[in-house]
Amino acid sequence: MTVHLTTERLVLRRFTPEDADHLTELDGDPEVMRYLTGGRPTPREVVVETLLPLYFDHYERYGDLGWWAAEERDGGAFLGWFEFRPLDPADRGEVELGYRLRRPAWGRGYATEGARALIRQGFTGLGVRRVVAYTMAVNRGSRRVMEKAGLRYVRTFHEDHPEAIPGSELGEVEYALAAADWKP
Repeated sequence: MTVHLTTERLVLRRFTPEDADHLTELDGDPEVMRYLTGGRPTPREVVVETLLPLYFDHYERYGDLGWWAAEERDGGAFLGWFEFRPLDPADRGEVELGYRLRRPAWGRGYATEGARALIRQGFTGLGVRRVVAYTMAVNRGSRRVMEKAGLRYVRTFHEDHPEAIPGSELGEVEYALAAADWKP
């Protein structure tokens, strides 16, 4: 089991209980949460009692397929996280790629760098056959990361959201990349 993954500028590592404040701060930024909750923060209690236990459970069940805390390689600053986990607990071959980074990390290539590293690890060492990613159709920044990481547009679809988020009327998009189509 990999405890961390290193790229040119990033260290992706497993979360620890000490990351509660990092996650609370990340999810407390209305711009970070804009396309997820309409800007509403995630309360610290949810981070401690729901999110971190979910991440730890995935480490136990799926090893390297789960959530990764992202830090700058030089200096160790917390940047956010990456998700690389099975969509279906019975099938480790198809995983969802996701990412959430602090605003100072936006536009610096970190999301693409981390996504590419996880895709490489998934296809070369973890038996992943297909990577999928989802975002709101209006989230151009996230869509650009998906494309730069090698994923291709699959479809636009609409979901029922309990509370509409501005832009949700335009739907969600799915991007995907099969191992057979991956170019290292």
